[in-house]
Amino acid sequence: MSNKTDMERVGLFQEMNYHTIGDRYVPPGSISFNQSAGKGKQVLPGGTKDRSALQHGYFGEKYNRVFEGESYTDPIKRRRQNRLKESQKNIGKPFLPSNGDKKPSGLGNHYGTLTGPIGAFSPVSKGGKGNTGNGKNVLTNPGKKGTGFGYVGVTLGKYQNHMPDEYDRAKQITKKINGDHRKALKGGAFKLNMHAQSYFDANPYRSDRPLPPVKSSGGKRREVKPFKQSSPPKSMAGMKAGTFDPYPSHSADPYNVKITRPVHVVNKTGKIFMPSPGPKSFPMSSVVNTNVDRSMNKQNYKAVTGVMSY
Repeated sequence: MSNKTDMERVGLFQEMNYHTIGDRYVPPGSISFNQSAGKGKQVLPGGTKDRSALQHGYFGEKYNRVFEGESYTDPIKRRRQNRLKESQKNIGKPFLPSNGDKKPSGLGNHYGTLTGPIGAFSPVSKGGKGNTGNGKNVLTNPGKKGTGFGYVGVTLGKYQNHMPDEYDRAKQITKKINGDHRKALKGGAFKLNMHAQSYFDANPYRSDRPLPPVKSSGGKRREVKPFKQSSPPKSMAGMKAGTFDPYPSHSADPYNVKITRPVHVVNKTGKIFMPSPGPKSFPMSSVVNTNVDRSMNKQNYKAVTGVMSY
């Protein structure tokens, strides 16, 4: 456990005062949350009302009209007055056609139209050719018996004639065409002597002739044999039999590890040096809490009026 006191753990330089010493015990339910709710007359609403044609559900005692004292307006009369007012703007007499419109006298009648009757829509029947009888049916040979597979002369068309064909006929035709083409040629292929050449000169050390065979040196060829171990390899184990050197013998070490002890540092008075402690934290209250504590504390909390009414 730590040897520090409680004051050193908190980080305070002085012991705070205890403000609850000597106070009388106050039960939790003795102070009401809203004291104004039980004092004086309270607001009592009248309750809900059903919808009806009466004036009970409204705040006013009399139903007020939107336009109080307005006169009756006849829409038909206003429309007639507007028509007379617009007719006064016309100059002269109204336009009348030279002849009145004609009413149709019946379905299919062209009376009253501009073009008259149309011949394409005439109901009169046209004179056509006389009725001719049907011709004779197509006469065919009776059907031949058999399915047609493996039989000659049972199909609608004529059977194909057999014509002999050589096996290499296509190859012979191609060979003949190539031979006629070679006979028609005169001389070799045309080669242009003005072809593009490289900018730099050609390699002077290059030769079109093949190189001579490489001459072999007169020295004798050395025979190289693979390395072969004198004995097969040995597997690794605790006895160290697979190493080149034998396992060294174990000997006791005459020297021990020296233990370094810390230096005992003391001051002039002979005590151990203890550094001064650093700054310690201190609990601080906010500005809002400070104002609340000053305005309402244990001395005047009964005299403070409630902010809310419920």
